[in-house]
Amino acid sequence: MTYDRLVCANCAAPVSEGRCPVCRASRERLQQESPWSGLNPTALIVLAAVLIAAVALLAHQTA
Repeated sequence: MTYDRLVCANCAAPVSEGRCPVCRASRERLQQESPWSGLNPTALIVLAAVLIAAVALLAHQTA
């Protein structure tokens, strides 16, 4: 999840602006998540399709 569209419950400003300590803490926590969280959904779908194709190819070769 990206923080560019999140709104802070404390100050009602976008979290990406970091106006209050709660925003800054949330922004920091979201930036420290895994490297996979930065991928967009299209890249994840392509990665899954490649993985499925590789598994199918391996299954076909061993049969």
